[in-house]
Amino acid sequence: MDDISSPTGREPALQAVPREDGTAPRALVLGGTGYIGGRLVPRLLAAGYRVRVLARDARRVVAFPWGREVEIVEGTATDTAALAEAADDVDVLYYLIHSMGAGRDFEDADRRAARAVVEAAERTGVARIVYLGGLHPEDADLSPHLRSRVEVGEVFLDSTVPALVLQAGVVIGSGSASFEMVRHLTEVLPYMPAPRWVRNRIQPIAVRDVLHYLLGAARVAADVDRAVDIGGPDVLRYGQMMNGYAVEAGLPQRAIAPLPVLTPGLASHWVGLVTPIPAAIARPLVASLQNECVVKNDDVDDLIPQPDDGLMPYREAVRLALGRVDSDQVETSWRDADVVGVPSDPLPSDPDWAGRTVFTDSRTAMTEAPVEQLWSVIEGVGGENGWYSAGLLWAVRGWMDRLVGGVGLARGRRSRARLGVGDALDFWRVEAIEPGELLRLRAEMKVPGSAWLELRASAAGDGARYDQRAIFFPRGLTGRLYWLAVLPFHGLIFTGMAARITAAAEDRATASGA
Repeated sequence: MDDISSPTGREPALQAVPREDGTAPRALVLGGTGYIGGRLVPRLLAAGYRVRVLARDARRVVAFPWGREVEIVEGTATDTAALAEAADDVDVLYYLIHSMGAGRDFEDADRRAARAVVEAAERTGVARIVYLGGLHPEDADLSPHLRSRVEVGEVFLDSTVPALVLQAGVVIGSGSASFEMVRHLTEVLPYMPAPRWVRNRIQPIAVRDVLHYLLGAARVAADVDRAVDIGGPDVLRYGQMMNGYAVEAGLPQRAIAPLPVLTPGLASHWVGLVTPIPAAIARPLVASLQNECVVKNDDVDDLIPQPDDGLMPYREAVRLALGRVDSDQVETSWRDADVVGVPSDPLPSDPDWAGRTVFTDSRTAMTEAPVEQLWSVIEGVGGENGWYSAGLLWAVRGWMDRLVGGVGLARGRRSRARLGVGDALDFWRVEAIEPGELLRLRAEMKVPGSAWLELRASAAGDGARYDQRAIFFPRGLTGRLYWLAVLPFHGLIFTGMAARITAAAEDRATASGA
């Protein structure tokens, strides 16, 4: 069993209903490369829907196992032309975009995106909008992020297109930010000084059940136009969630002491220090826990029947998520969400560098190992495997990045062995990958400029050649001074990295031969 519903063997109640002309209905997914969207798309395909995905970069979609089975429209949720193209001939539109980690103007950005989507949906005749919002108490002082999600749901409900707003609380599944926060807080801290919100009641829901409700939302009656709460069968305090995780992970129960002095802002920085979750993402997660969030009624059962085996209990969801992590089978992860305020453009081709200030550091090393073994080491860099040189210097750079609000090295990687375009890799992002040949990483750490790191493998005689190139486009005088400041460390980091990666390839070749 898995922490997600299998994309095969779909229950008949969730199968797509053909159109009157016998063709399969079409679903448009906004946020299809995100944590929930990346899992929903293959299940829509398995249920018989034609699927279209709107994404900034088509390469990120193609990198998914299902990427070549869907239609792709490049653009954003505020791109009028792209939305018009994407929403054409669509039966159900899934809006799975959230502003986690966004900048200060995220509320206005959320509002503009929702309104643009409504306009496109009304103009093209979309039959239904499905939005995954946030579980919240009525008449409460909500956090800005939760308030924004409520407002987005209201924008959809005020439109002429029937909308179903599914309001979920803490989502538990391998790779979810909420699960990772519980996991690392519990594993790192045997004693936890905690904010008062650890005593608040919340109703977590397994990602499997969220996907069940999202699939079922496409089949509700045409006149349904409302918001409903969804949650799992357990109502717990956050401290109980942590100790429930401890039981499933084989850890002792954690002592938890609520402290009134930990404000949401301080708590988010504290979470950022002891977990891989950056403060920018921890802040909305922590803020959403300020109120008790439990399902107010079971109205959703009248619209979408529960799974045949019922809703998944919290501890079972934790157990299954841990199994996915241990077996390196995490399907999607919070790590791969876009980071606001970092370079987004691809590396220009070399001829375009003419006339621009650019600094490079190039290294080459030869190895007797086959190119396949060299590539396997390259594809496995970062995360738990490390960077093969000057571990202390890499760690210091990661902590420096976290202290100024960056993602840091603790973000790690979703899979220990596999990479795809768009995957997060510590404080890098995979910009391009040519299996067996090239891995290009774009920096997402805080730097005064734009930076890339290229790792290449090529056959050379009876062995292989390793090429490594660091590229930096400085921004102003600060960028130039930054490069000069780190230049003395490059000899330690990059020379050692090239030598140890090729040595690791030879070790693997020897072990494989043995």
